[in-house]
Amino acid sequence: MELPQISGFELIKILHKASFIVVRRKGSHVRLEKRVDGNIIKLTVPLHNRLKKGTLARIIKDSKLSEEEFEKLI
Repeated sequence: MELPQISGFELIKILHKASFIVVRRKGSHVRLEKRVDGNIIKLTVPLHNRLKKGTLARIIKDSKLSEEEFEKLI
């Protein structure tokens, strides 16, 4: 999958569709959380105009979403 060029705000909107909630914001970073089977998945998203592909790939991996699930949410 070719990763899209998206901003931090756009990524937060996509992750919100996957049931992640914003728990705090400090400076230019936003912390999101999601409870899954008694565990908490924690993500930190930088509020950059364009996220680097490596940063985006790591956030997707840490969110436990498959590439297909992420594509459907876009």
